[in-house]
Amino acid sequence: MPTFLTDDISLHYEIDGAGPALLLIAGMVSDSASWQPLMPLLTDHFTVIRPDNRTTGRTTPWDAPTSMEHYADDCAALLDHLSVPRAHVLGHSMGGLIALQMATTHPTCVQSISLAASAPIQMARNTALFGALVGIRQSNAAPDLWLRAFLPWLFAPAAFDDPTAIDTATEAALAYPYAQSPQAMRHQLNALRDYDPTPIDVHHPVQALLAENDLLIPMPLAQSALTQLSGLITHIVPNAGHSIHWDAPEHVADHVLTFANNHPI
Repeated sequence: MPTFLTDDISLHYEIDGAGPALLLIAGMVSDSASWQPLMPLLTDHFTVIRPDNRTTGRTTPWDAPTSMEHYADDCAALLDHLSVPRAHVLGHSMGGLIALQMATTHPTCVQSISLAASAPIQMARNTALFGALVGIRQSNAAPDLWLRAFLPWLFAPAAFDDPTAIDTATEAALAYPYAQSPQAMRHQLNALRDYDPTPIDVHHPVQALLAENDLLIPMPLAQSALTQLSGLITHIVPNAGHSIHWDAPEHVADHVLTFANNHPI
């Protein structure tokens, strides 16, 4: 259970595998455990580093200051702590925004960037959604209600063809001992609400893996926002929702491996 002490947090992280460094940055509400479907597909090729972002998992305290800059600084500090001079970076959703921020403020740490269901967009609809979910969690509603309201936004429609699969996913989320609290979720939402998607000055190789059925980051909006990244390579992953690495882990892993091999450290 490795931790790394910075000036204001104790950052929990996981590290597995062997090979060039691959930093996985989770999105809103998620932590290092959210990458499980990809791990068997990546650890034979990479040294996979998975931090628990501020407010999530086993990183403490839950109410440390949050912003894309804070998250990017944490990632860069972790790589330095591990004596990793450069890493490929895969960011999911808000994790992709953190990856772009990291490439902006800590460019020498980043070799390549893979954006998974992510684009530099500030959507008031999404912040309102997360705010409503926090409200449900802090109400007298059944503990599983907010999850059942959230899952349709995350997974492709096919995931709901088997109701038992959704029941299993909900039960697993509720049983997870390091789940983000409602208070921490509201605190993390500040970073998303304050995000400024102004033109991004990134000079690293970047690929975008966009999910065909993404409700949170709709593909047309993502494609428009991503035009500001010169030299971008885009892949459309079929039959996948916003949780692209759960709906299509093999597709995601193959694209990440190919991209890293094309831009070796």
